Amino acid sequence: MKLTSKARSKIPTSKFAGPNRSFPIEDANHARAALIDVNRAKGLSAGQKSKIKARARGLLDNLKK
Repeated sequence: MKLTSKARSKIPTSKFAGPNRSFPIEDANHARAALIDVNRAKGLSAGQKSKIKARARGLLDNLKK
C-alpha cells in the first residue's frame, strides 16, 4: 500500500483527490486510506475534505458494481 515516489509519479493526476495530488485513490486500499487520513490532514478546508471523501466513496461504490 505504501507508494514509492517513483510509483506515485506514474499515477495519472485524475487518480488523485485533493489539492496538489495529495490523496492517491487509484485503488480500493488507497481510497479507504484517504477516507481515514483526510480527517488528520492539516491545511484543508471542510469543503476540500468533503470532496476528497466523495471521490474516495465514489471509487469504492464503482468497484462494488
